[in-house]
Amino acid sequence: MHTTFFSGGRHDRTANDRAEETLIAAWRADPAARFIPLWRGQHAFDRAGKEGGLRLLMPNRSAFPSPEAGLDRLPWTYLGRDAQGPIFSVDLDAHDAPLALLPPGAGPFEALRPLAPLLPDGEPALLAQARGMHHWRRTHRFCGSCGHALVPEQGGHRLSCDQGHLHFPRTDPVVIMLVRHGERALLARGVRFPPGNAISALAGFVEPGESAEEAVAREVFEEVGVRVRDVRYLASQPWPFPGSLMLGFHAEAEETALTIDASEIVHARWVTRQEVRDADPADFTIPDVTAIARLLIESWLEEA
Repeated sequence: MHTTFFSGGRHDRTANDRAEETLIAAWRADPAARFIPLWRGQHAFDRAGKEGGLRLLMPNRSAFPSPEAGLDRLPWTYLGRDAQGPIFSVDLDAHDAPLALLPPGAGPFEALRPLAPLLPDGEPALLAQARGMHHWRRTHRFCGSCGHALVPEQGGHRLSCDQGHLHFPRTDPVVIMLVRHGERALLARGVRFPPGNAISALAGFVEPGESAEEAVAREVFEEVGVRVRDVRYLASQPWPFPGSLMLGFHAEAEETALTIDASEIVHARWVTRQEVRDADPADFTIPDVTAIARLLIESWLEEA
């Protein structure tokens, strides 16, 4: 079993406690309860933590300025507990000056992607949960059945309207696959990749009415015109940008000729293991350790 980045959380989600509204309220009022602030896709980090390393900023309730006036008016979600007590996320999106709501000296807010590899074990998984819940809550403010406003229940893990319709968190399944042929593997650069020379495994969303394995075959053919067989599952990974579950596969190509869909792919190429090991960054780079594509590529490299 592979533990991928953004998985392997150290906290207990205590899902059975979420329906206990009185208990959740008591935990939220506890001065030792910790809160992860979320602000427009960014996070505050503690750069003076243990041994000078980077840590996620999780101030406890007593550290917030005037918590009775501010903290309790902000949207929040219960994430679970660890040895230190309950953990919540708190949504600051509505505020243009979020640092004023945090303990003195906190901040600034920063993007997660560049800093995620520096976080200690367990914290990326906690952030994946917080970000996924935050995205779901932010994009589900009104009932899709009747249009009425939704209110949070069960620690923020269920939304309901006054007509009795219930809504639960969603995670979008995405297949990501390293396509192989003989001693070579197929890597590609997508049109939505950030600036640089990164190439990665092909990926795409699972559609209604198809299995993950069927999605692998469909996406590969649509993006590069290659038929595949022997689709084999390797591992999965939460991907909180904003809220997907990556399902990682290896697959064998039946041919090597490429017909690239330019609306999805900038370029694709077959590479050998040696080319990947000796890659010049000016030519191409592979994804970093936060991406499951890195695991798919490294597991292939380890076979030889």
